[in-house]
Amino acid sequence: MPRGPKGERRPADVISNAVKVMRIATGQEPEDYGPSPESEGKDPAAVALGRKGGRARAEALSKKRRKEIARKAAKERWSR
Repeated sequence: MPRGPKGERRPADVISNAVKVMRIATGQEPEDYGPSPESEGKDPAAVALGRKGGRARAEALSKKRRKEIARKAAKERWSR
């Protein structure tokens, strides 16, 4: 079954999906996002760190190092 933008389950066919979105938009049906990472037994601190990991790494790297990483990635991408 397809998933919506936040991981919620949506109907597979177009008409049913449109009806579900309309019901959510008009308030006839609650928008449930499924279980949160904390409710699945994950450590809240680890979840918070995971959300900011890429940004924290980018801020910690110098401009020169970021450039080296980007150059290496582009070289690998275009070598295929």
